[in-house]
Amino acid sequence: MSLTFNGYGVWAIYRFEMARALRTIWQSVVTPVITTALYFVVFGSAFGSRMPPVDGVSYGAFIVPGLIMLSLFTQSIFNGSFGIYFPKFTGTIYEILSSPLEIVIAYVGAAATKSAVLGLIILATAALFVPLRILHPLEMLAFLVLISTTFSLFGFIIGIWADGFEQLQMIPMLVVTPLTFLGGAFYPIEVLPEVWRTVSLFNPVVYLISGFRWTFYGSGDVGIGISLAATLGF
Repeated sequence: MSLTFNGYGVWAIYRFEMARALRTIWQSVVTPVITTALYFVVFGSAFGSRMPPVDGVSYGAFIVPGLIMLSLFTQSIFNGSFGIYFPKFTGTIYEILSSPLEIVIAYVGAAATKSAVLGLIILATAALFVPLRILHPLEMLAFLVLISTTFSLFGFIIGIWADGFEQLQMIPMLVVTPLTFLGGAFYPIEVLPEVWRTVSLFNPVVYLISGFRWTFYGSGDVGIGISLAATLGF
């Protein structure tokens, strides 16, 4: 029996998922952008003026990569999990189960696309609040796409596993978000006491945020080679 790749089916599911994002643009785009803007108002304006520069970078600009990663992690997981869970919930998944490879490519591809675009929108929003410079723009885009794809696939797995909407939210809210806040999104881990700095190195999110921040300012909490290896490992 020969196996054929159903490119039309992939494109159909991909377009459907992208259209759904446009139908729910307030939840998909506007809400994360407003939340990020509030972070800049609180951390960038209220606290940023009182914080010393970090490696020659103002505090407001320093937190930009971390804020983008915070939204990217959660939105990628949400997009990937909800995309496959909703057909399970409505009972329409049985119509597409005959093409598992196409399902993965279409749903994960659409989720990663939406998350990467959201990351770029948040980046543009951040540029309205603080002066930004990106030393390695191509590497920044590569990290953005790679991390979006990785966490969208993670979300896809969660969507298959989840039996209810509560389980869809459990891992992003109780695991990923705390790891992001403790992973150097708002501070360099070198300011921590030595014991906690060592503990932080066991947090995998540290390497993702550090690598992404390196593409902006040429420095991070860990070497770029280690960050890239950790990202590829994910």
